[in-house]
Amino acid sequence: MVIRKYIAMTEEEAAKLAEEELGKDVVIMNVKKNTPKGLAKLFKKPSVEITAAVDEIQSEEQTESFPDFSKLQEAIQETNAVLEAEAKKEEQAQKEVLLEKEPPGSNILADDTASSTAEAKEEASKRDIEERLSNLQDLLEKQMLADKKEKAEKDEKENTNLVYFDLIRKKLIDNEVEETYVNQILEDISESLSKNANLDSILAGVYQKIVLKIGQPRLIDVKAKRTKYIFFIGPTGVGKTTTIAKIASTLKLTRKTKVALITSDTYRIAAVEQLKTYANILGIPLQVVYSPEDMEQAVEELRDFDLVFIDTAGRSHNNKEQRGDIQKLIETVPEENREVFLVLSATTKYKDLVKISLTYAEITKYNLIFTKLDETDTIGNIFNIHMLTGAPLSYTTWGQNVPDDIGKIDAQSIAKQLLGGNS
Repeated sequence: MVIRKYIAMTEEEAAKLAEEELGKDVVIMNVKKNTPKGLAKLFKKPSVEITAAVDEIQSEEQTESFPDFSKLQEAIQETNAVLEAEAKKEEQAQKEVLLEKEPPGSNILADDTASSTAEAKEEASKRDIEERLSNLQDLLEKQMLADKKEKAEKDEKENTNLVYFDLIRKKLIDNEVEETYVNQILEDISESLSKNANLDSILAGVYQKIVLKIGQPRLIDVKAKRTKYIFFIGPTGVGKTTTIAKIASTLKLTRKTKVALITSDTYRIAAVEQLKTYANILGIPLQVVYSPEDMEQAVEELRDFDLVFIDTAGRSHNNKEQRGDIQKLIETVPEENREVFLVLSATTKYKDLVKISLTYAEITKYNLIFTKLDETDTIGNIFNIHMLTGAPLSYTTWGQNVPDDIGKIDAQSIAKQLLGGNS
């Protein structure tokens, strides 16, 4: 993990510096505003300091200081064979040289001399082989000692950190984080910890890993050059209509965005009337559509607006026909001109959330909005579904107040809550 600090006049400039150096996957860990005090105000301007982090790519290649036991055994055998072959070859060459230089009538002397020389060479070769084998044996013993020491250090490190890891694992599981993801996080940080790491160091590592895995929120792009059509899909009763009203109100009142509304939720008269009320208060148009053909006409009529929010009817994820209706409606808008947000309740059981999110993933790509955070004490499912689907997190809501009770996903706040701290 790489962590850097950047200082600039604005948060956007500092974030840009971080992205240029660390890449697009950089995550902002902390933002601090520096305001000069006293006489310093005359000479220094206010600035913003951010702390940014990104996962560091670890190389899987490792260099061994010593060969392992099997390789050393092979090396001993190969060396023995090569040296014996060299000794025999040298002995034969020596005999041939002596025979060539042998004077007439001296066969017996030549044989004795060659034999004596060959024996000396063979003895020298044996000593050389023994010396090399001794060196290899020393090398083998060093390798065995190094392996034993490494294992002992690893066991000591694991024993030292085991209690802390168990505490953190229990806290995350208590907050309903799936055990698979808990183990994954702890394994990710275990190799980078020192053998005497304290609880604060381990907590900091887990916190940073969770923040990085959550990533930056994917929000509605209000700077798009063409009209964006924003679809809100999801089960009945999760708060799609209220969420649309909160986002539309915020963008209309604070960003002066040209907003229009479309609803296809004609199965609930109350939903249409609720959206009409919000549209009248904000002074923005609302169109009701009953079919994909109506949707195409509404899209054409509202093309001069910046953002068009489409409220869809709550559908059962188990009903294939109803899922098909949603898909046809979404596909009336080209992919490059649309964004889709799957709205889920944080109070829904995890097994149901898995079925819902995977079913809608078969229809379209989407971003995630979680509602009703005020109705639950555990938010592990937010992290779980993000990890399961890979879909970006965007907004969270709590309460019914419009345009309040909504905010963007805060990775730092979620990480703190999952670890038992205050948000």
